[in-house]
Amino acid sequence: MPNAPEPSSVQPNATVPAWMTPATLLRVSVGVAILTIFLKTLAWWVTGSVGMLSDALESFVNLAGAVFALAMVTIARRPADEEHPYGHHKAEFFSSGFEGILIIGAAMAILWAGVSRLMDPQPIEQVGWGSVLLVLSSVCNGVLAWYMLRAARVHHSKALEGDARHLFTDVWTSAGVLIGLIAAAWTGWHWIDPVVAILVALNILREGGSMLWESSQGLMDEALPQDQLQSVQQVLDRYSAQSSGAARFDSLISRRAGSRNFVDVHMHVPAEWTLGRAAQLRTDVETALMQAVPNLRATIEILPLGQATVFETVASQNEPINPQQQGK
Repeated sequence: MPNAPEPSSVQPNATVPAWMTPATLLRVSVGVAILTIFLKTLAWWVTGSVGMLSDALESFVNLAGAVFALAMVTIARRPADEEHPYGHHKAEFFSSGFEGILIIGAAMAILWAGVSRLMDPQPIEQVGWGSVLLVLSSVCNGVLAWYMLRAARVHHSKALEGDARHLFTDVWTSAGVLIGLIAAAWTGWHWIDPVVAILVALNILREGGSMLWESSQGLMDEALPQDQLQSVQQVLDRYSAQSSGAARFDSLISRRAGSRNFVDVHMHVPAEWTLGRAAQLRTDVETALMQAVPNLRATIEILPLGQATVFETVASQNEPINPQQQGK
């Protein structure tokens, strides 16, 4: 069977500049993480706020996550080889899972610091300078996260999406810390600062768990989203109608591997068709499918009408008995 055309790595309607690749943005993310670590650590040092400390700890996670994501994106871009005939695209899911583990670790450290400070509240100093430094770091993270998420949707990069989501979480974390910092300084209730830190840790813990779950689903060959499957089915129905029902499609299965999507389907054609005619229709359908769904690799097996594959025959014979059919 001839090789199907390779899908492009970017959607035809891409809306991001050419330089905005996952690798480039992750390198920028490493630099921004170093900058925010400096700003937040300085804010913690001048204020003594445990909330500021929790925010600074999360920035260390940002740095480690960005470095690991960059490594995984580099691996994912490697071409297929003999040991990895389907490519290395799933490497990006390791990045998302690793970052989820780091987030959970940071949340536990923040919880420990928050509970300890709650038992022994301390006054907060130089709220003005601390607030300025925190807002500046949040602006850096927010702008970068917005561009990263936009590029992640175009490039279908799980690593980029995971890093962007973490940065957005960091922005909301900083907002919560800032509100707690101002409230504690204004009211004199020093316990507000550690309570905010504990709430921040719980939110980070939830985000880390979500990232771990999504990463595990990606590593288990999850099917394509319903909207993409509908696009695939529409293409198949269109070509079946164009052939006046002579060509029929069934046994559609799909899976995702990082930024790549895969579809396998059987095409049944009349036995009297020439091989060349059937092969041309298959090429047309594969091309249409890869135009309908970004980053798709479509594989179509040609079969005569009425004939099933050996796998389908064995599967039907081993199919479990329906409880309603028992006793008949």
